[in-house]
Amino acid sequence: MSRPYIDRVAPASDPGAAATVVGGGPAGLMAAETLARAGLVVTVYEHMASVGRKLQLAGRSGLNITHSEPIDDFLARYGPRRARLDTAVRAFGPTELRAWCAALGEPTFVGSSGRVFPASFRATPLLRAWLARLRDLGVVIETRHRWLGWGSTPGGAADPRVVRFSRADGTAIEVANDVTLLALGGASWPRVGSDGAWVEPLQRAGVDVRTLRAANCGVVIGWSERFVERFAGTPLKNVAIGVAGDWVRGDAMITTAGMESGPVYAHSAAIRERCDRDGRCIIEVDLHPDLTVAEVAARLERRRPKDSLATSLRRAIGLPPVAAALLRESTANAMPSSADELAALVKACPLVVEALMPMARAISSAGGVALDEVGDGFMLRRLAGTFIAGEMLDWDAPTGGYLLQATFSTAVAAAQGAIAWLDT
Repeated sequence: MSRPYIDRVAPASDPGAAATVVGGGPAGLMAAETLARAGLVVTVYEHMASVGRKLQLAGRSGLNITHSEPIDDFLARYGPRRARLDTAVRAFGPTELRAWCAALGEPTFVGSSGRVFPASFRATPLLRAWLARLRDLGVVIETRHRWLGWGSTPGGAADPRVVRFSRADGTAIEVANDVTLLALGGASWPRVGSDGAWVEPLQRAGVDVRTLRAANCGVVIGWSERFVERFAGTPLKNVAIGVAGDWVRGDAMITTAGMESGPVYAHSAAIRERCDRDGRCIIEVDLHPDLTVAEVAARLERRRPKDSLATSLRRAIGLPPVAAALLRESTANAMPSSADELAALVKACPLVVEALMPMARAISSAGGVALDEVGDGFMLRRLAGTFIAGEMLDWDAPTGGYLLQATFSTAVAAAQGAIAWLDT
């Protein structure tokens, strides 16, 4: 395994340059480390009372920090945004990120799904060691400072070398610096700090910011009252969720409002697009992905006439009561009688999605700073010396380690872009 990429940062030609990093999430802290290693004087400003809150929340059920699949397959997960992320992710990719974790005393392991986790499985030990490293590098962290935008030039334009903040007591301050790196996250999980308040100052400065939308989230389905009463909180184990012929396998959770979990999250972009276009989206659930339609039909042909449908489905193909109820729910209780038709329904049970869950319940957000607003080093074209990293960028990554990996990768790339810009 290679040494951490950030250890290979070349010193800035002006090692005394002042860098302001706005945002104390994973992108901001990684950018701060990269800048500090290059000899810059770094201050991180965070509007919450502590840093790393979203990272800790993400790690409550296991911090999925990256994925182990081959790099070309990995990059394909970013879809149409791949071209803009390719260089950053290849430069500081899964191998480098795992080495970085190990250097903090948190070696990683690969789970059965290929996802990568720290040995402790949680974010807290990693964050604690990371903050100690940042202190050793001289990084100063100022909390309870909300970013307001920039100072103004005599002509009234934004002055990228003066950054404005509001303190907790309501007083405003201006901070002069040589370079600014914005890493304020998206708009999901606003209670931990990612509230999207940065959109207005950027738009005021003329930056194209695409509307922030919920991503990697559950869906709203109009269940019947009876179905909710019996099955809300019940998992659908070992199923596959399909949208327009694209299938993702895993477990899904029935909720009072609809459906949650990994296979659903993976389709959130496609579902959002179809809901915007058509007002709804049809998703399909394969309730037995290990069998073909013909195999399911053959087993159902052997069912006993006296058995109820639920009993037949359980005995013939092992479907639990929640799966049988889902079939009834999808057909308004007008279940097909023939084995072939029933088998087809088991393999592609259609459900009408009315919308995605709201932003406050989303794992991440889509939208943000348009990618054509930043250059190769992630510097804003309209504001020289201001760099953008992480989920502020409009790249809409999926879960599974891809979201967090690109957050770290763009942070390193933006920080290196800032160092290179200072050297020019």
